[in-house]
Amino acid sequence: MTFGARMLKTGIAVTLSLYVSAWLHFTPPMIAAVAAIFALQPSIYRSWKHFLEQVQANTLGAVIALLAGTYLSKEPIAIGVVCILVIMICLKIKMGDSIGLTLVTVVAVMEASGQWEFALNRFLLSMIGILSAFVVNIAFIPPDPRKQFNAQIHAVFNQLSLLLRTAISDEMKEKVFREQKQELEDGLHSLSDKYKLLEEELNKLKQAKYRRTRQIVVYKQLLHSLHKGFEVLEAVQQHYFQSERTPDINASFDRHLEKLIKFNEHVLLKLEDKVKPESWNSASVEEANDTFMKHATNGCNADRDGSFRLFIVAAAIYDYGYQTVRLDRLVEHLDKEDQEPEAGNTHPKEN
Repeated sequence: MTFGARMLKTGIAVTLSLYVSAWLHFTPPMIAAVAAIFALQPSIYRSWKHFLEQVQANTLGAVIALLAGTYLSKEPIAIGVVCILVIMICLKIKMGDSIGLTLVTVVAVMEASGQWEFALNRFLLSMIGILSAFVVNIAFIPPDPRKQFNAQIHAVFNQLSLLLRTAISDEMKEKVFREQKQELEDGLHSLSDKYKLLEEELNKLKQAKYRRTRQIVVYKQLLHSLHKGFEVLEAVQQHYFQSERTPDINASFDRHLEKLIKFNEHVLLKLEDKVKPESWNSASVEEANDTFMKHATNGCNADRDGSFRLFIVAAAIYDYGYQTVRLDRLVEHLDKEDQEPEAGNTHPKEN
């Protein structure tokens, strides 16, 4: 885990909730602090959605806890039974993400044993924490999944590039390779999560422009191509060194993989508008990819042990190249749309 804005905002939200609780003379203020910790979310849309869900779920939990505290008791078994009931209700109304904080409210309210003023005090403390987290998340360094996604793309690709460049030559120490591969896998999972946040905000918030919709398509394909690169590593590790191969085969695989890596890097730079669009022709890469696959297919001899394993690796490399070419064409299409006169753009979503 690295230090980031969310850690900083968590501390600010906790501090704000404690100050507000003290200013309003609500005790114990720790309930508000706990609520603030639970309520912080990684995107603006999720912050708003979570805020509404927490208000509803906590209100429901507080009412149930107040009734239970009034007519039952605050014995541990009674609190446990009410918690189970609240969990069932939250799951039934599809508010499972709010269960943790709602249970904090339930336990705090039931401790008041039916005393309305104390129960209301506990409930308001939870609301202070939720509202503090929401305000801090929106006002202080608002989360931007698009920037987070873009910032992580190059880190993930650089790690993938290093591993792919040394995979065929087997230059890297096995322990180091495993560690780097695990870091790459974790990075891809994190990148996938950020893409989901980006896609979620686009689909749910009513501010999606046509260009941003096209960017989402490009980002989805970009993520897909990176996953295909990771699959090449998996195929090499599981099949390549168990197959029969010659120095010429090693050179052919290594050379083509190097070409695809450089092309992938070029596409990323093109996406950032840092290179000339015509500086690399995707058709030539597609042709080289087809030629590579034909040679790999012709070299797959059923009479030779392990030759089919070599074909599996070749197929993974071919698919990585194919998906990268698709990514390049999507980026080119996006660039062409940017070059069109703004007055000529009549997409309904922009009106």
